[in-house]
Formats: sequence, structure tokens, C-alpha cells
Amino acid sequence: MKKVIPILLLSLLVAQRSFSQETFPRNDVKDQRAEAYAFTNATIFTNASTKIENGVLLIRNGKIEKVGAGLAVPAGYTEINMKGKFIYPSFIDLYSNYGLPKVEIPTGGGGFSGPEQVQTKTKGAYNANQAIKADYNAFQEFTVDPKTAEKLRASGFGAVLTFRADGIARGTSAVVTLGEDRDNVVMLKDKAAAHLSFNRGSSRQMYPVSQMGFAALLRQTYLDADWYSKQNPKPFKDLSLEGWIASQGLPQIFEASGWVTDLRADKIGDEFSKQYIIKGGGDEYQRINEIKATNASLIIPVNFPDAFDVDDPLDADRVSLTDMKHWEMAPANASFLEKAGIEFAITSDRLKDKADLLKNVRKAIEYGLSETTALKALTETPAKLVNIQNKVGSLAPGLEANFLISSGNIFDEATVINENWVQGKRYAIKEMEGADLSGKYNLTVDGKTYPLEVSGKPGDYKFKVKVTDSLSMDVKSKLERELISLSFNTTKAKKNDVVRLTGWRQGTSWKGEGQLTDGKSVEWHADFTGPLDKKEDKKDAKKDKPMIGDVIYPFTAFGTKEKIKPEEILIKNATVWTNEQDGILQNTDVLIKDGKISAIGKNLATAGKTIDGTGKHLTAGIVDEHTHIGGGGNDVAANSSMVRIEDQLDAQDADLYRALAGGVVAVQVLHGSANPIGGQSALIKLKWGASPDELKIKGADKFIKFALGENVKRTGNPQSQRFPLTRMGVEQVYVDAFTNAVAYEKKWKDYNALADKDKATTSPPRKDLVDETILEIVRGKRFITCHSYVQSEINMMMKVAERFGFRINTFTHILEGYKVADKMKAHGVAAGTFSDWWDYKWEVHYAIPYNAAIMQREGVLTAINSDDANMGRRLNQEAAKTIKYGDMKEEDALKMVTLNPARILHLNNQIGSIKVGKSGDVTLWTGHPLSVYSKADKTIIEGAIYFDLDKDQQLRKDLEKERARLINKMIDAKKSGAPAAKTGSKQHMEYHCDEHGEEVVYEN
Repeated sequence: MKKVIPILLLSLLVAQRSFSQETFPRNDVKDQRAEAYAFTNATIFTNASTKIENGVLLIRNGKIEKVGAGLAVPAGYTEINMKGKFIYPSFIDLYSNYGLPKVEIPTGGGGFSGPEQVQTKTKGAYNANQAIKADYNAFQEFTVDPKTAEKLRASGFGAVLTFRADGIARGTSAVVTLGEDRDNVVMLKDKAAAHLSFNRGSSRQMYPVSQMGFAALLRQTYLDADWYSKQNPKPFKDLSLEGWIASQGLPQIFEASGWVTDLRADKIGDEFSKQYIIKGGGDEYQRINEIKATNASLIIPVNFPDAFDVDDPLDADRVSLTDMKHWEMAPANASFLEKAGIEFAITSDRLKDKADLLKNVRKAIEYGLSETTALKALTETPAKLVNIQNKVGSLAPGLEANFLISSGNIFDEATVINENWVQGKRYAIKEMEGADLSGKYNLTVDGKTYPLEVSGKPGDYKFKVKVTDSLSMDVKSKLERELISLSFNTTKAKKNDVVRLTGWRQGTSWKGEGQLTDGKSVEWHADFTGPLDKKEDKKDAKKDKPMIGDVIYPFTAFGTKEKIKPEEILIKNATVWTNEQDGILQNTDVLIKDGKISAIGKNLATAGKTIDGTGKHLTAGIVDEHTHIGGGGNDVAANSSMVRIEDQLDAQDADLYRALAGGVVAVQVLHGSANPIGGQSALIKLKWGASPDELKIKGADKFIKFALGENVKRTGNPQSQRFPLTRMGVEQVYVDAFTNAVAYEKKWKDYNALADKDKATTSPPRKDLVDETILEIVRGKRFITCHSYVQSEINMMMKVAERFGFRINTFTHILEGYKVADKMKAHGVAAGTFSDWWDYKWEVHYAIPYNAAIMQREGVLTAINSDDANMGRRLNQEAAKTIKYGDMKEEDALKMVTLNPARILHLNNQIGSIKVGKSGDVTLWTGHPLSVYSKADKTIIEGAIYFDLDKDQQLRKDLEKERARLINKMIDAKKSGAPAAKTGSKQHMEYHCDEHGEEVVYEN
């Protein structure tokens, strides 16, 4: 026998029973009845692409039995008529901390002030680094949280992947449903995925503290785990590495904060043959081609930013173009991904209010995302990514009965979720109404009839009664299932003239009793006469896709709609400073073709672009041997040789464009000077609009930053307990590092010399990124740029290098170089110095502005560098100072910022002079290149014009126009009721070698 019930009585008849486990003791009477329900006459989406009209869904004991059209309802099932309702698979969130304890993040510590935490504080047989927490398993701490579950169910979720967001290696996550049952009933999968990030979490251990440090620690952990797995017997117990090893077969989810870190994560994955699922930041549209090339599936947030409050022009100035454009374009991120064919799931992570999920997904649809892909991203895709598609994510036989019942199409603005069924249990979200009650009625009260209109939708009806031909009154109403109460005034005076009625529904009519204005008790009834007159519903009209601006490269001020591309360029009739034996050539043409200097002479011709150089000077592009723009910074370990600047390059740093405006084509981006042994340098060209990896100079030699003096012994931090704290200790750090590297090399040589049969039974040595890097230095495969000031330390550094059979490549700063220039020449070291900085701290009391000229005359290869974003814009003027301080020749002065730094960086075969066959990296100046009145007219790199003075003026106008458009759009959004943030944009930080703090600069 089957029972048919209307949906209004559903909540009264669906028992909230648990499917008790037989292993648990009982404290009640066992209920043997099967929980079997048939949902009939519904519009059912079994998955994102399959829709069934007038469908039937059969569930039994928490599982889906059958789903389809025209199915017979078996005996024993309770039939629930879903006419007018829609049924969808419940959503799945792959980024949640549901049911887990909150991670407490300590304030302060681990940086450049206060006592350092050198060792891990984690007690037990765990990893040496506190940020490696791969031993953690979420299922061991999970417990049902009814309050949070209720909020997530109201947003449409029926299951979540839950993990602990703490550390760089975070352990494993579990998949749980959002039912309110026993913990082991709701748990669908105990170990579902492994989690990684570029965030150290609660660790305040000294290393790592930077993006490059986080990357280095991950790389070393991959290597350590591989080594540890091969040890038999194990030399020690490391539960963290064992957890890491055990989780490698699981899906690997990497938390990134945006497209830049998406690419960084993928780079590590490629190195160790891992294809990550990347939790993106919502800005992937800015580099959609690069994101597609990762082949990664994404988990994307829909926490679209609020507009900024820009009513005040001063407030508007504090908001960057990047943030303005992202506010406008973020809702289109998902549509960009869909069009590019990139697989993604949607998460509620970062939403201030989980209830905004559907509102924001609907906004994404408004901006171009298809409904099919939106539904897939909430159901099938997350299930597929963590291999639970045999449990949830669609409506198919055998799967968990996780489904939503909604009042209409889930993505329609007016649709509400009525119920969320989780593992066959009903959870009411918004009470379902019966049939549509809107229409025209005749209301008869005590024999008198009034026209009555009921408008609106279930849950939000409005009643209006026509008292006389010229007077209509709003009716106060209350509907509770089949019961109704009404009250209305019979005159405009609205004083003591209220008619009150109460009653119940019968079919399409109502009837009951009431009281007139004079207190007389009466009977009444209201009979349906027909539908309301149709009116044009503006809300139902399809909205046009919002207009948004263009993606620009880079996504900041002075970006362009298309990436800058190389051209064939002929510069005619210029004064050419060759930096070669030809010297300065007057009225000369230079042809750049296929990215290289193709010809130098007169009366040259081209089919490409011609630039008139009459009255202008052409030089090799400026090379800055020492800068921190585009990704500089510090990690804190005394030996940080394992970190790489390339792992935190910022291709959108506005200082790159500013340097281009100063004629700079290439730089060495150095690690900071907080460590005796700093990180690996990045040699880059300033290809404005390129991706971080595209900036790197192909074929460049490897460099690394060392440092001497006050910074490395933590003079500015009297609480420091990190070794070394004296200049003697600094020397010992170097000796220790080189000694260890040589011993490391011997271990590998001994192992590699073993016969194959012996190798098979011998564990290889541990691969150590620190020793690998230091060994490169000893063997002449990596070159040191050493921060230095005081002559005693300069001598010490050279002697240590000579002891281990190599030479220092460059002393940078080297403000006492004039005292030891003869010894520097004998050692074979170059110098990169300032033109006229002195007396800005104790170590530089004896600096003189003649330093560069003296070292050059003593035979030391010398360059002028910046170490400063501002100075990097005018290095031509800094070079000119050597003419005043040292009476240098003009050509030699210019070489200080062109050919000499190119030689120092071993790039003089590519750049630094104008010679046929060299890279087309040149600067055209408006006048004499050493004049304070001259500007860079064009800065060309490999035949592409990355800075153009005339184009710059147009870009400034375009910038003003675009900002004005976006400001007006934000003001309009605020007027329409949208929230507006009061704060300005994140401040851009500029780094200096001799500062551990940062200089704040606001960006356009």
C-alpha cells in the first residue's frame, strides 16, 4: 500500500530517525520501518546536463533507489507530490574547516624583531620544521557541528571536504555530509585529499617566512620524503614524513591566493611530477592562458569584492586601478574559465556570509557563466576531484540521498531552497507552500461582496481589497498552512473601522468567521474568480550581460590590452654609443631584427618600423646589477641558500615600468641582507606584461646573495638569538657551509662509485638543497654577489673563498673598496657600488664618492647600481656623477651602468653594448644619455618596445579615463544600495638591502 501526501504535510510525516549502527548500544525501542519515499511530479536534475520533467525520485534508507520519468511508486513508499518543484543534487564544498577546532595563529614572532624561534616547538617524533604537519588527519578530530551544518545546508550544501588550514603541508582531509547524525555515520571518506599551501600557519619558527622560503621548504620536503622512504632501517622516526609519504596517492589540493601563486604551485608540482588541484584566488581571468597551460583543475571562490567608497576624491586616489578593475571583473572569472575549458569547482570559502553563495553564483551567471557549468561546479566536479562520485554529486541509484528541493530553477533570483535532504533525512530550509494562491476573488462578508486581489508568490503574498469603487485598501494577512487571518480598514481614516476575519482553505476558496467594525460577528467566504491581469514583469526580463573593461597586461596601471610583441625596428640617424671599439658613432642607423641587433651603419632600410633618431642618442640598455624590484625580500635562516627569488617574482610590480622609463632593460633581483648566506638571485629582463617565468633571462649564469656586516649579525635586533651575533661568527658560517658542501660532495661521489649490485643494497645520501647550492659555488657553477662595507670583512671573505678554491664574483655596496682595491684586483672580484651614498649608518662612515673611480682605475671591474627602486629610475645620472667624482671619461661613465654590470653578471655576450648579433636591448634617449635633462624616449628589449615616451603620455590619459569610468561605476553601485568598502588598496612595499622594514608606496 502507498500513501500520497501533499507537500505541506511532509514535515509532519517525515520522522527524523537515525540509521543506527548495530555496533552501538541502544537506549530506545528499535524502529524496523524502512524510510522509503517517492517524490513525484518534480522537475529533476540528476546531474548538470540531465533534466527530467514530471520525474520520480525513489529513496530508501538514505540511499537513492531509482530516478526517472514514469516510474511506478512501489508498495510501502510514502508518495510526496512535488508538482511545481525542482530537485537537484545537494552541493559539495571542497574547501571547508567544518567540524574541526579553530586554528589559533600566534601574533608576532618568526620575523625580524624579537628573539627568533630556531627549532620546532612541536613535541614528539615529528618534522624538524613546524610548518610541516603532514601527519595530521582531519577525520581524527572531526565532530558534527549542528549550528554550522544548518548554515551550510541553507546554502545548498549536503557534503563538504573538511581539512585543517594550518601549515605548508597540512595533512589529509575528510569528506563528511552535513547531516546531524553520529560522526561515523556522516563520514563518507576518512582520507580524501592531501593539502598544501604557501602559508606557514601557526608556526613561528624562524624559517620560512617568505614565499620563496615556503617554496623551498616544500621542495626539500619532497626530497626528504623520497630519501626517508628508501631508508631501511630508518635512522630516526619522522611521523610527519610518514604521513606525507602515505598521502601521495591522494588528490593533492594546493591553496593559492591568485593567479601568481597558482603558477608558483604548478611549477613545484611539475618539478615533482604532481598535478595539483589548485584552490585559486578568483583572479585567474587575468592570465587565463597561463592558467590553462597548468592543466590543473581549480577550486574557485565567489567572494566578489565590494566597491570602494570613492565619493571623496582623496579616498579615490588611494584605490589602485588593479583593485578597481578586479571589482568589476571578478564576477566574470568563472565564465573566463568555462570558455577556456578549464575544469573548476565552486567553494563558499572566503564568503563573509555563506547565505550569499547562490546570490554570487547567480551573479557569475549574469556575467557569462552557463547554468549547466555552474551546477556542475557545485555538484559533479567536486565529487569527481576527490573521487566520491560513487557517493554524492548526482542523483543515481546507490548514491547517498543528498538532494535539494527548490521552488523553481535554482539559479532564478526568486527561487528559494525549501528543503535539503542529507542521507535521506529531511532538513527544512524554507517552508514549502501549497498551490499558487494568487488571483482574483470575491470576498463576501455578512452578505456584502468586495473584489479581492492576491498577488505575489508563496511565502510573500500581498492582499488588496476594493472597499468602494474609488477606494482600495491593503489587507494585513497571515497564512499558516491551511489557515488564514485577514484584517483591513473600510475607510481612509483607519480609525476604529477594522474588519477582522479568520478561516481556513477549502479547495480554491476560503471561509470562516469574523468581526465587523461595530463588533458584530459574521461569517465570510472568498471565492476564486480567475487569474490576475497580466502585467509586464521587468524582473522576468532577461538581463543583459554586464559590460566590463578589458584584461590588460600587466593587470595594473600602464598595462596594455595586448602583450607587447617584438618588431623589426630601424633607428635612423642617431648618435650611437656602441661601448665597443667603434666608440660613439654619429648619424648612424641601427637595425633590430628577430630580437637581435642585425646591422649598424648608414642608409639602412627595413620593411618594419622606422624610428627617427635625429638629435637623439642610442645606447645599450641600462643594466642594474643590484636591485630588489620585482620580487626581492628576505628569509631569515642564517644559510638561506635554498630559497630562490624566482619563486616570488612579481611581474606586476609597477617599479618595473618605472625602471623601464629610466632606460633599464635588465636587473639582478637580489635576496635581502639579513643572512650571511642569502637566497638565489633572479636575473630578469623588464618585459612589462610578461609572466614571472617569462622575465627570466634564458641561459644566464646562476648567482646568489651573501652579506657581511651589521645586518647579518642582527645589530638592529638586541633580542636576537640567531647565530651568528658577531663578525667572527659570520666567518664561521661561511667556513661551515663550504666544508659541509665538500663533505656532501664526497658522500655522493662515494655512492655513485659503487657497483650496481652494491647500490641496490645501499641507501643514497640525502639530497640537501642547501648543500647542493653551496657546492655549486665551490665548483664555479654559481656566483656570489656579496653585500659588504668594511675592509676587514672584505678581506676575510676573499680569504675564505680562496681557501676553498674559488673567487667571489662581486662585492656590492663595497663602500670601503677604495681601501682594498689592489687586493680585490688580485682576487679577481668585481665591484657594484653607489655613486655618492655615505654616512647613513656606522659601517659607512668612511665611504667616499670617489670610490667607484678609484676602484676602476686600480683595475677592478666596477658598476654603479641602485639597491633602490627610486634610484633605479635614474642610473644614467648616477653614472654621470663619476665624472664629477673622479673625472671619468663619458664613455667609461656610461659603461658603469651598461657594459660593466653586464660583464659582472656574465651577460656581456648578450647585452651591454651595441654590436651585431647581440640582443636588441637598447635605449633611445631624448638627448645626451648622461644629462639630467635627458629622458628615455624608448626602451627596447629583444626588439619589443616596452617603454615609449609618447605612448606613456597616452597611457596616462587612458589611465585617467579608465579610473574615472570605474569611479563613476562604483559611485552608482553605492547609490543603488551596494556595500562600499571604506579602506584603500593594499600598499605596495619597496625593499632595500639595508632595511628590514619597507617603504610604503601607493600605486595607481
